[in-house]
Parts: sequence; structure tokens; C-alpha cells
Amino acid sequence: MAAVGIVVVSHSRPLAEAAVELARQMLPNSTVAIEVAAGTDDGGLGTDAVAVSTAITSADTGDGVVVLMDLGSAVMSAETALELLEDDVRGRVVLSAAPLVEGLVGAAVVAAGGADRDRVAAEALRGLAPKQAHLG
Repeated sequence: MAAVGIVVVSHSRPLAEAAVELARQMLPNSTVAIEVAAGTDDGGLGTDAVAVSTAITSADTGDGVVVLMDLGSAVMSAETALELLEDDVRGRVVLSAAPLVEGLVGAAVVAAGGADRDRVAAEALRGLAPKQAHLG
């Protein structure tokens, strides 16, 4: 079964990989494609639009891709990455304003359940709701 793919864009590869590991702990048998575009080639901090576009292409099974980003230039890199994609792929991508970790976990769970791209993106955006409700 194909599923919506997810891309994590972060300035830090270790941060992104830890977030993906946490999400995968919730879904031990899931085959949801979660790709990481994070850090620089030399292991430093940064983002790269080409790496983001490659990750989007890798995560895309035809059902869409939800992209989660950490900070400022990660958003700019993701926006630039869209320009590097073929039109049909670009049309299947949603850049999400969701919180990175909470959004990733929620998105991965509903993607694993077969939800469509819009539902996966909506669940990512709800990522902070439980914490906000608990803390008031």
C-alpha cells in the first residue's frame, strides 16, 4: 500500500534523525517513507534546497509528500526546493508550519493508517494541541 511520504528538513542531521527515530518507535512495522534533508555535507549545521528536493522525490510514492521544517532558512530551502521539482511532483507537496517533532509523530501515525496528504498535513498541524490543552 502506498502512503503519503514525509520529509524532515532541519539544520541538524542528528536532530532530524532523532525525531525520525522517535516517530518510527510509534510505528514499528510501518513502511511510511520518511526522508531527512538536514545539515551540511561536512556534518555542520545548515540546509540545502537540492538535498530537500532530492528527499521529496525519494519520499514521493504518488500520494503526496508533507514537508516539516525546523527554523527560518529550512523554510526558505524547502520553498526553493519546490522550484527544482517537476510540476506534477510539486503539486503533490505540502510545506507544513507544524512543530517538527510533534507534527512528525502525528503525521507519521496517520500516514501509516493510509490517510491522504491533506489529512496527514492537518494532523501535523495539530501537533501542539495536546500539549497546549494540558498546559492551558
